[in-house]
Amino acid sequence: MTTSTRRARERAQRHQLIITAARELAETEGWEAVTTRRLAERVEYSQPVLYSHFGGKEGIVRAVALEGFTELAARLRRAGEAVPGGGPAPVTRALRAVGGAYWEFAVRHPALYQAMFVMPTDLVFGQEETPPPLRDCFDAFTAVFAPADPRRAALAEAAWASLHGLTVLAAGGRTPMAYQAERIDLLVTRLTGGA
Repeated sequence: MTTSTRRARERAQRHQLIITAARELAETEGWEAVTTRRLAERVEYSQPVLYSHFGGKEGIVRAVALEGFTELAARLRRAGEAVPGGGPAPVTRALRAVGGAYWEFAVRHPALYQAMFVMPTDLVFGQEETPPPLRDCFDAFTAVFAPADPRRAALAEAAWASLHGLTVLAAGGRTPMAYQAERIDLLVTRLTGGA
């Protein structure tokens, strides 16, 4: 192994170690606790090493968010693909599955969800510079709807935006979590016209 290959591998390992430590700290103590000083102590590297990887907290949040979008896209895709085709209302069943997977992800990983959607980052949706993990999430929603449906992209946007709104309201204590499944079911039924 060449020296440059070893250095690149070590840098990638440090990079991932910092992301993992930030996620763990955010999930246990909240994002307020995630500082470069705390992370440097936790991963046993100096603050300049953290800055060399991410440039600061916003860069760390961005990296955590991208990792979250990669994980969320995989979950949404699996949920949609697990729904058997044929029979009545396959779109309705698929959107219910994807919506449930989305909600479960947000509930299980609240700090990660915050990094993805609430914390300030330079990540943008629906633009040329949108990173692939964000596009993959949107594609998982789009795949639920019939390819021939001219409203497919708009339906996917409406589904995602509505699920996000329901999730943020429930997570913030604005609506009772106890009725979330009913809200998702109502949303799915309205968007798909299914039963």
